[in-house]
Amino acid sequence: MTGYSNSDREHMRRALSLAKLGMFTAHPNPRVGCVLVKDNAVVGEGWHRRTGEAHAEINALQAAGAAAAGSTAYLTLEPCAHEGKTPPCADALVAAGIARLVVAMQDPNPQVAGQGLEKARTAGIDVRTGLLAAEAERLNEGFVSRMSRGRPLVRMKIAASLDGATAMKSGESQWITGAEARRDAHRLRASSGAVMTGIETALRDDPSLTVRDETLGEDPLQPCRVVLDSHLRLPATARMLSLPGKTIVFCIDGSNRAALEGAGASVVEVDAIDGRPDLLAVMQNLAQIEVNDVLVEAGPVLAGALLTSNLVDELVIYQAPHIMGSETRRMIETPNLLSLDQRIAFEVVDSSMVGNDTRLTLRPAA
Repeated sequence: MTGYSNSDREHMRRALSLAKLGMFTAHPNPRVGCVLVKDNAVVGEGWHRRTGEAHAEINALQAAGAAAAGSTAYLTLEPCAHEGKTPPCADALVAAGIARLVVAMQDPNPQVAGQGLEKARTAGIDVRTGLLAAEAERLNEGFVSRMSRGRPLVRMKIAASLDGATAMKSGESQWITGAEARRDAHRLRASSGAVMTGIETALRDDPSLTVRDETLGEDPLQPCRVVLDSHLRLPATARMLSLPGKTIVFCIDGSNRAALEGAGASVVEVDAIDGRPDLLAVMQNLAQIEVNDVLVEAGPVLAGALLTSNLVDELVIYQAPHIMGSETRRMIETPNLLSLDQRIAFEVVDSSMVGNDTRLTLRPAA
C-alpha cells in the first residue's frame, strides 16, 4: 500500500495483535488495539478488554503520559466520537496533542461512522486510513455484520467422521473428535456472543453450551445460550437453565412460557416459516441485544435450514479420521436440494490439523 512506511505497517501489526487480546472478553464491543509512537519509539500501548472499561486509546494514553504529545497513534478502528459507557476517545486523542493518526478501518457504527476521524482532522491532526484494513475487518467481522447487515455473523461448527456422521443411530456421539479439537471448539464459543442449538439437540443431549477451557487465560465472557424451540418443549429442569448467564428460547407459540421464564429463561416469540421460527427474525433479534457472532452447534435439521436460508457465513468442520458407517446421523439435512445445480457451494479458507483431527474452515463461494 502506498503512503505507508515499513515502520507504519509494523506498528499497525502490533496494534492488531493487541486488539486480539480482547478476543474472548471485549464483545459486544469491537476488539481494538492502539500503539503510540514518538521519535521512532513506542511510548504507549493499549487494548480494549471489556465493555464499560477503558478503550484501547485511553489505556495507551495513560501508559504514555506526557510523551503522547506529538506522537503518532496507530489504531485498528476509528476512535469513538460519542458519549457511551465511556467518554469519546477522539476527544482524548485531541486533548493529548497527538500529531498523526493512522487508522486501519472506519467504524461501521452509525454513531461514529467517520465522526471520530473528522474530529481529529478538524483539530489539525494528520489522519490516514486503510492500513491493514482487511485484517482489522476480519478481527471484528461480527461487529461489522451487526452494524452493516443488522444481524450477527453466523458460524456453524460440526464434528463429524470421514463419512460425514455426527452420531450413531442411537444418538451416541461422545466423543467423535479428540480432546484438542474439543478444546479448540471451546475457543470458538468463547469468541462468540451466543451459542445456538435446536430443541431436538437440547432434549437429547441436555447441553450446557458454556465455555470450559482453563487455557484461555483471561476470564472469558460466557456466551448467551439460544435454543430454537417452536412449541416450548424445553423443560424447566434443563441443565443450561441452572447455569450462570443468559438463556433465550425462540418460539412461535409462547402461550405456555411461564415455566421456562420461572426457571430464568427469556422467551421470545417470532413469526413462523414452515412451522418453525423465522431464522432471519431470530438473528435480527439477537443483533438488537448486541450479539455480534453466533456459533451454531445444532443437529442436521437446523443446520440444513440455516444453510438453505443463506444465513451461514462460516462453516467449521472438525473431521475425525474414522468411519462410523451407514447406521448413523448425518451432518446436514437438506431435503429440498434435489439436483446438482442446487448445491450450496463453499470454498476452503483454511485447513489445519488439531490433534489427530482435521479442521476445515469454509466460506460461501463468491
